[in-house]
Amino acid sequence: MKIMSMGPQFHLPIVVSFSGLDGSGKTTHIETLRQSAAELGLSTRLITFWDDVVVGTRYRESFVHKVFGSERGVGAPGRPVKRRDKNVRAGYLTLMRHLLYFADALHLRMVLARARRSGVAVIITDRYIYDELANLPLENRFSSAYACLLSRVAPRPEVAFLLDAEPELARARKPEYSVNFLRQSRRSYYRLARLLGDMTIVPPLELNEAKRFVLARFAQALEANQGDNGLAGVAPAA
Repeated sequence: MKIMSMGPQFHLPIVVSFSGLDGSGKTTHIETLRQSAAELGLSTRLITFWDDVVVGTRYRESFVHKVFGSERGVGAPGRPVKRRDKNVRAGYLTLMRHLLYFADALHLRMVLARARRSGVAVIITDRYIYDELANLPLENRFSSAYACLLSRVAPRPEVAFLLDAEPELARARKPEYSVNFLRQSRRSYYRLARLLGDMTIVPPLELNEAKRFVLARFAQALEANQGDNGLAGVAPAA
């Protein structure tokens, strides 16, 4: 699965974000996109939201481990991990999230501004502010209005992928949260996508078909970025 091109010249870096449930395939699609960009001769930079953007990561992680007894590590098939962080929905935590997410949105602006100045052609983010906004009670009018505000504080990616996945399959790939919580999160992601109106939802397709979907949308973003220069020959190959 490739994108064929004739050495495009870019006006600005393209920002591509990947969001979705844990176990929805973000790592796989990011690697596929980076390989395709490299075949085009395009440099890429990967920004990991939790490591590179979130403010006070160490303290926030320490808090959930000490206060809620969240287990450390990443869940894998045969090695489940019981996480207690975003799935804890106490009222005071919801208030804290509103405040912390604002700080993260501001820092995201700074991180992306530095990345844009680095000269890379494609900036890829593993998660984005959208993954935090999906943790808010978006059925609440205040939270939904706040989510819209933060989506404007944070820069809008050229392509914002939302990888959909069946909760049961997502948990089988990465057993960290309950299926019920993943179902709730999936509904919240869809509510956020309707609220913002500019996320590209990747349905739970067979893997190669999903890759073609992602690469086709990326090719469209390359064409749009080219403007009058054109991008003849850019197309996803079977």
